Amino acid sequence: MVALRRTPVADGLSMPAEWAPHRSTLVSWPCREESWRGHIVGARSEYAEVIRAIQRFEPVHVLTSPQTLSGARAMLPERSNLIPVDLDDSWIRDNGPIFVSSPSGDVAMVDFRFNAWGSKSPYVKDDAVPKFLSEELEMRRYPAPMVLEGGSISVDGEGTLLTTEQCLLDENRNADMSRVEIEAGLKDFLGINKIIWLARGQANDITDGHVDGVACFCSPGRIMIARTKDDHDPNHDSLEENRARLETETDAKGRSIEVLEIVQPRPREYEGLVITPGYINHYIVNGGVVAPEFGIIEDSLAIDTLRSVYSDREVVAVPAGHIEIGGGGIHCITQQVPDGPFLCRS
Repeated sequence: MVALRRTPVADGLSMPAEWAPHRSTLVSWPCREESWRGHIVGARSEYAEVIRAIQRFEPVHVLTSPQTLSGARAMLPERSNLIPVDLDDSWIRDNGPIFVSSPSGDVAMVDFRFNAWGSKSPYVKDDAVPKFLSEELEMRRYPAPMVLEGGSISVDGEGTLLTTEQCLLDENRNADMSRVEIEAGLKDFLGINKIIWLARGQANDITDGHVDGVACFCSPGRIMIARTKDDHDPNHDSLEENRARLETETDAKGRSIEVLEIVQPRPREYEGLVITPGYINHYIVNGGVVAPEFGIIEDSLAIDTLRSVYSDREVVAVPAGHIEIGGGGIHCITQQVPDGPFLCRS
């Protein structure tokens, strides 16, 4: 066991920003047929494209259930490192560890509890993934006494965290915790000094409003938000409220927030499923950005926006239409491992 009763903050660790240097990226290979509504083959093909895109910039470790190991090996480049482990599903951003680091660069993991967005699907195996990885990597693990998914937060690496009230205050996560107690947990386990609360995430979202569908930090003091000018879009009012809140906010260092906008397509119906394509759900890698495209007219403008915002990085667009059928995006299927030596149990 490499679990501790101390908190990361007590040991001088905090969550770095996504744009901080990565050692590697984690991805969980699709295994649950029900998640993809008959499109798991298409989902696996897109996962493979995402993995190939990330491998242009950094190593990728692919967690795969024993039953899908041979199929994953056949679809992925030879240099892919496949790690067999029992899985329920394939959203490592939410069920996997969240990594923290020290000022000297040492890395450890935080193990928040995972309950599949309020028990919406099986989750016992996925909840055990951080413990498995801590033993596999011989890395220090901090078990946190609360439910939290990585897609529900965005941090600037300088003490500020962005989230939504819709998700973190939903009673299907931490019904026994008050808002003050949830904030204290974020501060103790992620090294947060300031929390910016947006209102809501996307409509018809299985995650109950994850922030990585509507807003994210793209650099210190700068937040990119999804926005639509279509008054009839079901997301219009909540996106406008999110923007209004940011206009009066400051970060942990007292800086006003520069708000950057990116197009938000209208939700669409696909085989009876309401889907909201979104470009906020991209992933920052070493020297690059892996961004989704959906084969719709908004793709071109959104990719141009990302290239402008991340002008010092190469933006690589990959198809993500099947991934969104499962309820997520490129950010949801990835988790960054910060660069630096791993802290072992002490």
